[in-house]
Amino acid sequence: MTRTGGGPTEAATPGTGAAPARISRVPEVCLAIFATAWTALAIAPRYRADWLLENLPVFLAVPALVLGHRRFRFSDRACIQGTIFLLLHAIGSHYTYSEVPIDAWLGRAAGFGRNHYDRVVHFLYGVLLLRPVRELSFRGREPGCFATLALSVAAVLAGGALYEIVEWAVAAIADPEAGTAFLGTQGDEWDAQKDMALAGLGAVIAALVELVVDPPPAPEARLADGDGRSGRGAT
Repeated sequence: MTRTGGGPTEAATPGTGAAPARISRVPEVCLAIFATAWTALAIAPRYRADWLLENLPVFLAVPALVLGHRRFRFSDRACIQGTIFLLLHAIGSHYTYSEVPIDAWLGRAAGFGRNHYDRVVHFLYGVLLLRPVRELSFRGREPGCFATLALSVAAVLAGGALYEIVEWAVAAIADPEAGTAFLGTQGDEWDAQKDMALAGLGAVIAALVELVVDPPPAPEARLADGDGRSGRGAT
């Protein structure tokens, strides 16, 4: 049995005759794809000051994930979902979220009154990051079905709220002139609340999917596993 996320796959014990387990290269591939796309999108962004503000979390999170990779290894699915979100964020920071040419990409068929790219990304933040948050929070020692998913949703909501607060603080203190583009409110005074609501909705949907695809273990299953680790393989 293997736990969700966790460290690199261990080699077989010498003398047992078992073949060493294969170590997935998905995390390395995801990092290479993101680094290539991020570098391309870092060239001549629409507003350099706004791009720098948007990428402050990336400058902190990505090196931390790379340095911590040997200590804690995410499942392949978590890596892929996290990479998709980072790519969406890289696109948003290149154009600024309120000016991503989504109408042009859709052939101007949508006719939106505002640019909804930021709304879509906040929703997908909840959908895509619930799995990585779940793995990082519990590291295979999950407290039970409801508690695991409820706490994972709460963690995603807390992260989204913290980002909105930091976003406001950075825009107000670090670069007020870039603040409007950075915040991307597009004249909506309830923009932050709507963004957090969409992130929460995405997280709840992702939790329901997790409940079907990879449900947390029941208490008796965790006890039978001996050390409290979940008896699920990484997806």
